Amino acid sequence: MKTSLRLGSIAGIDIKIHWTFSVGIVGLAVYLISQFGPEVATATLLVVSSSFFCVLLHELGHAFAAKRFGIPTRDITLYPIGGVARIEGLPKKPMHELWIALAGPAVNVVIAGVLYVINSSISGSVTVEHVLNNPTNFLGIIIWINLAMVGFNMIPAIPMDGGRVLRAGLATQLGFTRATQIAGVLGQVIAVIMFVYALFSGQYTLLFIAIFVLIGAQQEMKHAVMK
Repeated sequence: MKTSLRLGSIAGIDIKIHWTFSVGIVGLAVYLISQFGPEVATATLLVVSSSFFCVLLHELGHAFAAKRFGIPTRDITLYPIGGVARIEGLPKKPMHELWIALAGPAVNVVIAGVLYVINSSISGSVTVEHVLNNPTNFLGIIIWINLAMVGFNMIPAIPMDGGRVLRAGLATQLGFTRATQIAGVLGQVIAVIMFVYALFSGQYTLLFIAIFVLIGAQQEMKHAVMK
């Protein structure tokens, strides 16, 4: 049974969306239309779709950086909580992994920078207060979403980009396996903290992210030992 729908390919990399992503978009559209009307629904879905386009660009950043070091990427799949680029193989050197890990967040920084220049010529402000008080400031919203992606992805927990950056730094002194174990344990600790916080605060999206980080950290540690 196929769980993902192939949308096409970019530079030989298959672009897919997971079935949960499709169901989530449809469910969100139905909810927004029934509760707020088609105008609000259209605007919200535009922000959501634009955000996931930025996620796709983020993952392509990883993929192109990996290609630069001779590592192909099988595909990129979009999920309701983000995207995953399946890179075939591990970087041969810690510095290679460092650049591959940083490439994704760097893309978001560039997107935010370009949109900031454009938005400044239109509204002149992209402060959090201004964006919250002006929900029609589409560019301002996307700018902050990209900056949030950078901040979240740089959390030092495998499988997040920040965890891979940490592993790359540790691997230069401790070796790949030991570095993965340390970064993986830290990732699990952070995931548990996120899980408990999400459980008591009612932020169920964060709950799913915590589970994703926890499982990802465990898989990375097992893979490192097998390697």
